[in-house]
Amino acid sequence: MKHVFVFDPKAFYNQQWKMDNILDGIGQFFRTQDRPDFSIQFSRYRRNAMAIIQEESEKATPGDIVRIYAIGGEEILFDCMNAVTHFPNMQIAAVPHGDSNDFLKVFGENKAELFKDIPALVQSDALPTDVIRWGVNYALNCCYIGMNSAISKRIKERKSKFNKGIFIVISKISSFISNILTAFDKQAARRQYKITIDDEDFSGHYSLIHVANSPFYNGKMTGAHDATPDDGILDIALIKAAHPLKTLRSMRRYLRGKKPKNCVFVQGKKISVQSDTPMWVQMDNEYIQDTNVNLSMIHHAIQVVATEGLSYPIASITAL
Repeated sequence: MKHVFVFDPKAFYNQQWKMDNILDGIGQFFRTQDRPDFSIQFSRYRRNAMAIIQEESEKATPGDIVRIYAIGGEEILFDCMNAVTHFPNMQIAAVPHGDSNDFLKVFGENKAELFKDIPALVQSDALPTDVIRWGVNYALNCCYIGMNSAISKRIKERKSKFNKGIFIVISKISSFISNILTAFDKQAARRQYKITIDDEDFSGHYSLIHVANSPFYNGKMTGAHDATPDDGILDIALIKAAHPLKTLRSMRRYLRGKKPKNCVFVQGKKISVQSDTPMWVQMDNEYIQDTNVNLSMIHHAIQVVATEGLSYPIASITAL
């Protein structure tokens, strides 16, 4: 097996010592192994990891498994995951050192810290895992359309203008203001969508469309708490448009793991969403604008390394 460690240096801003400790740990571990086959790479900009992984896979012995370790936050995990999808001889391990690592929460409370133990990851098995596909892009955790993605995009833009310490101080105020402004924005909170789920029509005015492969977002369980990343099913929540104050209550309830009364829940394998004007679409931590979104479930498209013998929760519906 070939082991490729891909670091996102931005995840270690002002913490070079932490990245140096990880690098030392990798070197010390592989010096104890017979015929170690590993490399260490640094992703300098978005999508750089994809080219790195392509080059590393070409260097591997034909037929060998290539295991990619995405070391950082959700951005590096997104890039690495998009590089390995559909390649049967490639696996991916998330090593959480970023601001958020929602996908790993599916393994249980406080289990994400276990994925920082690289020697344990190296010796662990991988689980067949579903991904959400939109054209040439893939999401591991979820896809949001509507109010939530618009808010998240605004907060992310503000975050890029401040250092981490200052942003933490203003983030709660910023989030509160963004929620209120977005709730009163008809284009974000009361947009009309043409929606088809597995050939069934669900068109209407909605505040939020959540397509989930895993139940967590922003560190918390969402209302899509039955979503499981290996069942071959998309868990879809459609929150109907309402008065702005009711919309804010519904959003708050949904993002705290509850199911609002004005929310339609559907399970399916594909969803098409269309709008007359561009929508903000959030795929994991990636933001894209488009008027036509066609998402589908790709069953067991990747192999995700699970440390300590962990496994996904039992799915509520078994894939057909």
